[in-house]
Amino acid sequence: MRTLFLQAPSFDGFDGGAGARYQMKREVKSFWYPTWLAQPAALVEGSKLIDAPAHDLSFDDIRHEAFERDLIVMHTSTPSFRQDVETAERFKAINPALKIGLIGAKVAVDAQGSMKASSAIDFVARNEFDFTIKEVADGRPWSEIEGLSYRNDAGEIVHNVDRTVLEDMDSLPFVTPIYRRDLDLTKYFGGYLKHPYVSFYTGRGCKSRCTFCLWPQTVGGHNYRTRSIPHVIEEVKYVVREMPEVKEIFFDDDTLTDHLPRIEALAVELGKLGVVWSCNAKANVPRKTLEILKNNGLRLLLVGYESGNQKILHNIKKGLRVEVARQFTKDCHELGIVIHGTFILGLPGETEETIEETIRYAMEIDPHTIQVSLAAPYPGTFLYKQAIENQWFDGSDKLLTLGGIQIAQLSYPHLPASVIFDKVEEFYKRFYFRPRKIKAIVGEMLRDFDMLKRRLREGLEFFEFLRRRKQPA
Repeated sequence: MRTLFLQAPSFDGFDGGAGARYQMKREVKSFWYPTWLAQPAALVEGSKLIDAPAHDLSFDDIRHEAFERDLIVMHTSTPSFRQDVETAERFKAINPALKIGLIGAKVAVDAQGSMKASSAIDFVARNEFDFTIKEVADGRPWSEIEGLSYRNDAGEIVHNVDRTVLEDMDSLPFVTPIYRRDLDLTKYFGGYLKHPYVSFYTGRGCKSRCTFCLWPQTVGGHNYRTRSIPHVIEEVKYVVREMPEVKEIFFDDDTLTDHLPRIEALAVELGKLGVVWSCNAKANVPRKTLEILKNNGLRLLLVGYESGNQKILHNIKKGLRVEVARQFTKDCHELGIVIHGTFILGLPGETEETIEETIRYAMEIDPHTIQVSLAAPYPGTFLYKQAIENQWFDGSDKLLTLGGIQIAQLSYPHLPASVIFDKVEEFYKRFYFRPRKIKAIVGEMLRDFDMLKRRLREGLEFFEFLRRRKQPA
């Protein structure tokens, strides 16, 4: 089938690509690669990938695809679902013969409800969907495809048996050739990454059990399944050869440092290629490993600290001690490893006192940059079930304002949502508006003209972000 893989048009700046756990409009312009669409696209011969939000495309810009395709596969999420359904309906109105399917965490945990949302949705592919989609595109009878939920000729919704979780990760083709073929690399930004960058996965799943984390609880699972190191290195070589403009490779595994011997061995091979790279990490990597990574091209670690309060870390099953994270950060600073730290306000056990503790903790350990999010009870997570049971929120799927800014969904008797929401702005201001941090940022700008231009743009976006947060939801 002539297949289009689509990240549908959404509100301006919607970061819905890849395995983004919290799809929203960021503090500064930020777009992740639509890896979870590119992977099945790489399996389907003659396919095409369109990432509309990153490329600022409206529906009118892509409506012609309705006559050029037999099958459209769209990545969806809880925040974008309503708009994605509208896109599906508009395509069907143009060409009723089109087959339209959805993938993503939203449909993985609620296939029945997702199908019922609109007759324009012909099927959803549950859980790990790469080969499910390939079989649909290859024309296999839908009744024989594992992991598929579909509407049959009688209009009834049918759920086939689950697909077995993929273990042979090397059986998946590279995603970067799809990026190069269909995407404009300059459209992808990360506030803490060099530009242009490229990101892909070396494995799926995460051993950690964080109660709020979306992807491992809905699609990836908690068994960390990895590609062989030679397989990863071949894709890196492809990037070096075919995408010479790329300045940094980001490995988007939930926690690349979950397996220390593997990350050390991978780093040594990356070091031989002389590439600059970064990855997600837990704040417990021993100094010995950090030294090996740094000596072999590691520039930055994206670290989920979440909170500076130990009880909250226990509540969310983070499996991390504050003092270990503090030493890890100290080691990174001493070794010259840059850290982008992420924090979450409003998690179970949060009080105004623990928020103050986290803000002070962040200023003490002083990552280079930070992201402060609001606790988001996404369907399919333990946090969602916990919040429903304790009546911390009403169970609605409204996670964002109409402009894409995250709202505070959780509210506690001792800590209302409005207070949690306001504390995000306070967190940012106290962290960044310190003489020490301002001096560091100005120094960085003075040393690099490109960084000067970038930080000025990001500064304007950041202040605009703070202004938009004050607007009604």
